[in-house]
Parts: sequence; C-alpha cells; structure tokens
Amino acid sequence: VQLQASGGGLVQAGGSLRLSCAVSGRTFNSYAMGWFRQAPGKEREFVAKITWSGGSTSYAGSVKGRFTISRDNAKNTVYLQINNLKPEDTAVYYCAAGSSLRLADFGSWGQGTLVTVSR
Repeated sequence: VQLQASGGGLVQAGGSLRLSCAVSGRTFNSYAMGWFRQAPGKEREFVAKITWSGGSTSYAGSVKGRFTISRDNAKNTVYLQINNLKPEDTAVYYCAAGSSLRLADFGSWGQGTLVTVSR
C-alpha cells in the first residue's frame, strides 16, 4: 500500500487545515489508519487513529477536541481536520496504515506534509 499526504501549509494560530491522505491499493478498507506528527527536534508522536470502518476513533490528549479523523473508503482517503491550531502543532504530519489499531501495527507510511503555525 502507498500513502500520499497533502494539505499542509502555513497558517496563523487559531486557524484550521484539513489534511488528506490518499491511499493506493485494493484493500484500503481493511486497514486501520492513523495520523502521526514529528515536530522539529522531537520524536514522532501519535495524533489520531480510526478503525477500518470508521466506527471508532482515538486521539492523543493534546489534540482531543480540536482534531477530527475521518475516512472515505469509497475514495481511499483518510482526513485530519485540524481546528484552533496552536504554534505547538507545528510539525510534519504523517499518515499511516495498520493491520490493527495497535500503534506497533502501523507499518506503512506516507511521506509527510508540513504544517507550520505562526503566532
């Protein structure tokens, strides 16, 4: 499976962005999908994940209430709606596909899209 993330950019604090991740492959709807991010000088961290059906989601505490993950299996695409952006959200955002919701099972990664939040 191949993943292509897009939608990043420069935005002012308080603004919004919607990230997209297009997934190639015939079995998209069998994968759990997730978003992760890596800020400059920091390790990659989990942001959000969603089951193959879209029926269950989970978020990191730092983004809960501001970020929303969703998926459209007909379009082989997963989204991350980001609202009320904060400077500390600045990072490269990666989408990933997993055989389950366990973070260790996310084994396929996209190239990342950069989100920069100015004060």
